[in-house]
Amino acid sequence: MSVMERPLVHADRKLNSFQPIKAWKHFRKLVADKEDTEQVFHIIEALKGRKNHMRAVDFIKSDQGQSLMRRGNDLPAMLDDHARWSDCGPNTVAQHYIRFMEREGLSAAGLVEESHKWLPSDKRPQDQIEWYFERLRDTHDLFHVLTGYGRDGLGEGCLLGFSYEQSPNLGILFIAYAGNREMRKQTGTKAPILEALREGRRLGRAAKHLAHQEVESLMREDIDEARKRLNLSEPVIYKQCLEILEAEGHLSDDLLAPQQVQAQAA
Repeated sequence: MSVMERPLVHADRKLNSFQPIKAWKHFRKLVADKEDTEQVFHIIEALKGRKNHMRAVDFIKSDQGQSLMRRGNDLPAMLDDHARWSDCGPNTVAQHYIRFMEREGLSAAGLVEESHKWLPSDKRPQDQIEWYFERLRDTHDLFHVLTGYGRDGLGEGCLLGFSYEQSPNLGILFIAYAGNREMRKQTGTKAPILEALREGRRLGRAAKHLAHQEVESLMREDIDEARKRLNLSEPVIYKQCLEILEAEGHLSDDLLAPQQVQAQAA
């Protein structure tokens, strides 16, 4: 069944009630084992609400959303086909994306696989809302490239703040602030990491919605021109924090967040 043939909202799709205590318990499990990214799903399930759901519906019904659905592009396959972008110049979004993915040892298909460990695709409501949420997942690493946030713990947290303003979900914001608190507790850093997170939220509010862009044409844009068009500003405070953390000796693998956390949250 094509995306256009799916129902807008499947009858089996349900929104859970707001359960902050449950979310906190699962967050403590995630802190105890950073690789246990299944806990992210539980956190999101405990805190998800209607705002992000309604934003998805609004986009799907828009001309832009309808156009993207009709295209029917398989985003993970397109993004992982690096040969497809071989004719793009060195400063295009595509080439920055390829360098980022190869440097970090990542693939768009890897994010899909990770998300299916907790809830297989045949267990998910097959509706147009699901297409939208998959789009948020599949563009995660593209967010990294466009915003300039790294995969260190602080970078992932700031990107969570950015993403929350683009696609409101209290679970995303919870993980961002709780992770920020945990980082301060573990490192005792003097870096203004809370301000870096707030900066991420400001940048997310100011920018055009990244997941709503036509990815194929975006990949072929000069990255500086793309950032200007999308109203993406440099994350200055975040970069200052990295310098302070490095000087304090904290910028190590211990501060690296699991690559899937933010994408799963989205």
